[in-house]
Amino acid sequence: MTTATSPPRTGALADLNPLAKFAAPAPAMIALVFVRDLATPAVFLCLAYAVLLLGARLPPRALGILVGVIPLAVVIVGVGFAVWVDPARVEGTPELVRIGGWSLTLGAAEIGLATGLRLAAIMALAFIGGLTTAGEDLVRSLVQQLRVPYRIGYAALAALRFVPRFGHELAVIRQAHRVRGARGGVLSAPARWAGYVVPLLAGAIRHAERVALAMDARAFGARPDRTERHLVPWRRRDTGFVVVFWAASVAVFLVVLPL
Repeated sequence: MTTATSPPRTGALADLNPLAKFAAPAPAMIALVFVRDLATPAVFLCLAYAVLLLGARLPPRALGILVGVIPLAVVIVGVGFAVWVDPARVEGTPELVRIGGWSLTLGAAEIGLATGLRLAAIMALAFIGGLTTAGEDLVRSLVQQLRVPYRIGYAALAALRFVPRFGHELAVIRQAHRVRGARGGVLSAPARWAGYVVPLLAGAIRHAERVALAMDARAFGARPDRTERHLVPWRRRDTGFVVVFWAASVAVFLVVLPL
């Protein structure tokens, strides 16, 4: 999910209700926890990639995650789980590699690869909503459609906005230390980081006080509900997206699992 300060995303997915983008892949993500074959997570991984690449204009960093990080994670997780598989479970399968008294069998490699693909498919399905949804839109949809109390939703959104604020304050503090002649070095690094703690805490307290005063000035929490300036409606296309994705998920399980 993008932060509240991130630029708005473009594409067909960006026009959908955030709840639809999280509800559509949710059943498939839950079901993938229990599958053990190779084909099912591979098909869902391809499906998630197709939805993301065709339905959203992703920034370079997100494309790097899809193209580089996820495949690398599949390899690392697959090798790691293949090494730790109980040999008794894969007894009788052909050997692929033998080093001394240890051997990697085809059954162990299949179990490790299936685990890596399963985790990658779940991650890619979660990215359908996470990479195409702005934080404020998700909060508004939770408040407007799921009737989450706005005091919880907008308080959580205010807390999320502390993260980029801390990053900005840390950059300012580091620049101030450089201007005052703070020198680098391996031994001085812990001392410099320790010197960042107090200014960061002071800035956090000041920012929290300003946010609290602004919320009080707007009578935050005085009424059980508030008038929304920006509406995030649930449209027919949101229902259609959820129904089509659920139908595709059922079709994948019905076709692939028996094979």
